[in-house]
Amino acid sequence: MDDRELRKKSTKLSWLLRHGALESALNMDKAGFADVDDVLALTRLTRAELEGVVLSNNKSRFELRGAQIRAVQGHSLEGTPVTLEGLEESWAVVVDDASLFHGTSVEAATSILHSEGVHSAARTHVHLAAALDAKVGKRAGVDVVFVVDVVRLRASGSRLFRAPNGVLLAREVPRAAVVDIVAESRAGARALPQLLTLLRHTPS
Repeated sequence: MDDRELRKKSTKLSWLLRHGALESALNMDKAGFADVDDVLALTRLTRAELEGVVLSNNKSRFELRGAQIRAVQGHSLEGTPVTLEGLEESWAVVVDDASLFHGTSVEAATSILHSEGVHSAARTHVHLAAALDAKVGKRAGVDVVFVVDVVRLRASGSRLFRAPNGVLLAREVPRAAVVDIVAESRAGARALPQLLTLLRHTPS
């Protein structure tokens, strides 16, 4: 497969395993695993093509385990049978206290700082990264990055998990756990003074 075809097939597989299981009538367990044969039938991939997509994905989004496959994180609760508990039981619990990072847009950052924190919206969990330059745990086109204090995160009652591809996840990140903001784009740099002012003030 050339790069374009590979990306197309990877996108199709990602949609099916992260969002489209119910719509496609794909049997899936609470941790997101589905039978490879069922996935091959729905995607019209060969086993070799499937393995190629899994191995070449630059964020290691997929986990192939014998006769089963899943997306390791990023599921939507409405589109799949996964549960929060099922996913968390399949991930590793993180016990260290190193700071983490959450990338977002200027618009979303402003909304978060006016609210109670970062929520997962339609996804199961908030994605976090272990470093500013991490390839996993951060969206493309990030304007600013929140620096997250893990001690404060846990103090709020949230637990922290690591998926097999290294993405760090929590059900939510309370506003009090955001301790700094770093600009990642020109738009982020322009908005940074205002965002830092919002960060230092308790929302009404």
